[in-house]
Amino acid sequence: MTVIRLLTVFCLLTIVNSESANQRQHATVAEVEEYIEKTKQNINPRYRLHYHVAPPVGWMNDPNGFSYYKGEYHIFYQFYPYDSVWGPMHWGHSSSPDLVNWKTLPTALVPGDVQCFSGSAVVDGDTLTLMYTAHEITDSEPYYNETQFLAYSDDGINFRNYEGNPVLPAAPNGSPDFRDPKVWRHGDFWYVVIGSKTSDERGRVLLYRSSDLKDWDFLTVIGESTGDMGYMWECPDFFELNGKHILLMSPQGINPEGDRYKNTYQTGYIIGTFNYDTYEFVQEVQFQEMDYGHDFYATQTTDLDGKRYVIAWFGMWEVPHPEEADGWAGALTLIRELSLVGDRIIMKPVESMISLREEKLLDGEFQAGEVINFEKTGEIIVEGDLENKIELLLEGREGGGKVWLKWDPDVEKVIVDRGSGDIRQVEWSPLDSKSWRIFLDASSIELFCGEGEVVFSSRVFPEGGWKLTNQSPQILNITLYKLKRSVPA
Repeated sequence: MTVIRLLTVFCLLTIVNSESANQRQHATVAEVEEYIEKTKQNINPRYRLHYHVAPPVGWMNDPNGFSYYKGEYHIFYQFYPYDSVWGPMHWGHSSSPDLVNWKTLPTALVPGDVQCFSGSAVVDGDTLTLMYTAHEITDSEPYYNETQFLAYSDDGINFRNYEGNPVLPAAPNGSPDFRDPKVWRHGDFWYVVIGSKTSDERGRVLLYRSSDLKDWDFLTVIGESTGDMGYMWECPDFFELNGKHILLMSPQGINPEGDRYKNTYQTGYIIGTFNYDTYEFVQEVQFQEMDYGHDFYATQTTDLDGKRYVIAWFGMWEVPHPEEADGWAGALTLIRELSLVGDRIIMKPVESMISLREEKLLDGEFQAGEVINFEKTGEIIVEGDLENKIELLLEGREGGGKVWLKWDPDVEKVIVDRGSGDIRQVEWSPLDSKSWRIFLDASSIELFCGEGEVVFSSRVFPEGGWKLTNQSPQILNITLYKLKRSVPA
């Protein structure tokens, strides 16, 4: 959960000193749900997503608590129901039987004296246990403090805080930036990684161990910036993938380098090996970005039946959010399945996404200059000659946002261009498949290249549905499906 430095401190002090805001921060779950029911009928639906999890009203950012419990997947998220901008953090909640069809559940956590920042969920016997960061506003610099809390549920819907909170009261060096716990079990112990920083402003990830989720022992600093990897490492995750260990996190403060690191903050991973006896993580491949689009941050993973899945906030800090004017802001990406090929992670949409396909709108040649109009959702499979340029323009049928998807064979780069120089691009070396798979929703695009070795996730805000134009100097083969709704309207 991001703390936007002095601006956030100012806003938080203003919020806390407001009587009405303070009452809302101490509202019950029932009172929050009553407010949501009254308010959601006023939402403008023009940009509302059809198959991505989004808040019913208000603001959303980081995904939290990605888990599988009693036959359903659960995803929680940072949530402020009372405005479409960031505010005192709650935990919103959705569940799904298949990672595609989602229903909205009652708000899981509401703030009281502390806000409910990001965290994770594990199943301990018959109990779904949340571990999250309690963010407390203070009267002296740095004006906040962060500790780790537990909350329990026996039904996956109603949660109660552990009476012995906090279970982790402070970082080893006393840093107030001590957040986003990600818990897992290995052997007889629970482990957790937590994002933090050094006293001289270098991001780091801390590793702890416990036998009962309540009493924790600090083990080591599992990863740390040497000075060029930012001042804070948020939302860490640590897991095994194809025989290697992956340290996944969201560093803040990395400077742009050519095509890389062009978002406000980044999300990526380090590949290495880990020894549970010595607690040593040995880096083998340096940090790489996970997704190359404009809007991808604060990932969280879970695993089931040998498969590792990832989800991210489909947004970014300190950029415009056009849907704010409509009474809501923020969404989560499609769920992707991860695998490790060589020295890079590849991401594919979960297999059950094909269940959303409805009418096939086009299947065959798409001539240079040809145009096709369709509604607010679509899955497009594109095949072309990579010896020649590919250029697709996607824009609103009635104006609004637009985006160009390009392949430049001279530099072997895929390019996502939202206009006015707002470009993300990366080299692409196909593993096998040379096709593109594009998912379009009412205000988003996700481009999967080949086997998923290059992925772009970007928000785009067209008006009145989509218009696709082939601006390539070649005929493309296109399969276009309309996709049905899988989240509440």
